[in-house]
Amino acid sequence: MVPSIRRAFNTRFSAANYQRLLALLDSPHPGARGFRVAETPVFVPRALTERLVAACEGIVDELIAPGFSRLTDRAIPPHLRVPGQENHSEVFCLDFAVCLDDAGHPLPQLIELQGFPTVLFFQAALARAYRQCYDIPVGFDNYFNGYDDESYKRLLGRMLLGGHAPEHVILLEVNPHAQKTKLDFYLTEGATGIRPVCISELFREGKAYYYFRDGQQTPVKRIYNRLIAEDLQSQKGQLPRFADITGPAEVEWIPHPNWFYRISKYTLPGLSSPYVPETRFLHEVPVIPRDLGNYVLKPLYSFAGQGVIVDVREADIAAIDDPTQWVLQRKVSYAPVVDTPTGKAICELRMIYCWEPGAARPVLVNNLARLSKSNLIGVRYNTDVDWVGAGIGFFEQG
Repeated sequence: MVPSIRRAFNTRFSAANYQRLLALLDSPHPGARGFRVAETPVFVPRALTERLVAACEGIVDELIAPGFSRLTDRAIPPHLRVPGQENHSEVFCLDFAVCLDDAGHPLPQLIELQGFPTVLFFQAALARAYRQCYDIPVGFDNYFNGYDDESYKRLLGRMLLGGHAPEHVILLEVNPHAQKTKLDFYLTEGATGIRPVCISELFREGKAYYYFRDGQQTPVKRIYNRLIAEDLQSQKGQLPRFADITGPAEVEWIPHPNWFYRISKYTLPGLSSPYVPETRFLHEVPVIPRDLGNYVLKPLYSFAGQGVIVDVREADIAAIDDPTQWVLQRKVSYAPVVDTPTGKAICELRMIYCWEPGAARPVLVNNLARLSKSNLIGVRYNTDVDWVGAGIGFFEQG
């Protein structure tokens, strides 16, 4: 997207430097990384940076508007609603496809949003590794709003711990040591002392939660939530037992599990922005579009791209039992904007927001990039080609 920088990067690239990059990422926890890392970061020009920030801030205005919680109450499945004070989602992400406008300039289009964390500490480690192994141009940064490695780490520490000692805070997941993102969990523990805990290891006495830490029964005061109900549903047969988190409990959440549903694909039909493609709840589509091939069908609460139907047919729609749980979104045309030595790649940019207690609004802090050479963008779908996978954007500043 910045031709001169891209040409220079491709010319200087060496397989040895890429292997050094992977070694830097893997050395703290060998074998923990469960996904492919792209050979290259994404260099984002100033014009696209400005468009992305404008798109994000406009969408944030809608997410924090009075009445948003009331409008999204129906997003939460009744049997999955978790009691307790929701406040706001302390971490959420906005995923944009990089497309082109009519003039051929890069244009962000919102594909998905989630009131849920991403690989927060891994992205910081990845940016550092790229900088150590490659010549990243002056004036390009992965952080926003004045953040750097140290201030970002302090921000996450404050937010995740919430003033509690690390032993009283857990990262809650399903089989965390088997997740593709487990490297991020280990980096989180290294930076904050917060351990990853399987829901099968969490138990309650009355309204209090406990887990065993180093053989000692330890109270849980705060939960860094990485648990996705659909993942639990698919794996619960493999668990000996698991705590029911839908009952009243004396515990703090970050973010509260209900935000996974409030800020999600459920939100897309209500957003009004030139950066959001037309999206409707399937049950509110009066007539199936004649140009159905220009749409994509998405289940509301799938994760990691699972269940998405890219090439939609009328038979796919007819086969859906509950259309209230699906959205029909106008397909966007990903632009092959990243030129690599083995062909052009498309990309998505995930913009990461954090919202500290007492702040007037959330703040854009960091990002994640995903590169692909197929019509499926997730890292799980790009395992047999090169110059694709997880990465990060370095944005032209100023």
